[in-house]
Amino acid sequence: MQTDADLNEPLLILRDVAIGYHPSDSLVNIPNLEVFPGEIVAIAGPSGIGKSTLLRTIAGLVSPITGRLEVCGAIMPEKPPRGHLGYIPQKLGLVRHASVKHNVELGARAGIKSRKLRQQRSIEAIDIMGLSEKSAEPIRRLSGGQQRRVATARTLAQRPKLILADEFLSELDEETLTSVLEAVTDYVRESKAALIVVEHDISRAKMMADKLLVIDDGRINPFVKGTKAMEVNM
Repeated sequence: MQTDADLNEPLLILRDVAIGYHPSDSLVNIPNLEVFPGEIVAIAGPSGIGKSTLLRTIAGLVSPITGRLEVCGAIMPEKPPRGHLGYIPQKLGLVRHASVKHNVELGARAGIKSRKLRQQRSIEAIDIMGLSEKSAEPIRRLSGGQQRRVATARTLAQRPKLILADEFLSELDEETLTSVLEAVTDYVRESKAALIVVEHDISRAKMMADKLLVIDDGRINPFVKGTKAMEVNM
């Protein structure tokens, strides 16, 4: 159970972090960024500017070029405690020949030791995503939007403290998008987790986010004043 002190401690800290794939050519430089429990942070900007690379770096799949990166109390290259970090990549990473249920249970295994509880959490997450009737279906038979819902269910079943989501609302019709976003937002608020989402649609990003950050010219900055997004001390 999280204490009041825990809620005052950021789940993500970046200090003087430069990200990219080549030390001599950074994509984005981030002087200072903190994300706290219960927060939803949206990251926007043109394609190919480094949004996905930033999530991959936070997820530990790419090493930062410089700086200090702390995720759920672990300072990179140390990994956060098992199950604390949930990641929904653009390519989803689902096991295509396996069922919806199997894929979601893979997520639950990352954070839950009890088999009975894993199964219960998986069933709940599948139901929340409106996929109960598809539970036994192999992933390859699902539409792109349904597969995105499976990836989201997999993460919710894990019960992580920090969720990284890369365009996780794409390929969803408006009705489904609304229900998926509500489910994830409810989880974040109720569990005092945090969500960092890459979102190309600025209006959608403003609607969902407490903080809206825009990557531009190698920097990450708060969105303009007068939006729902809060300013960030950069």
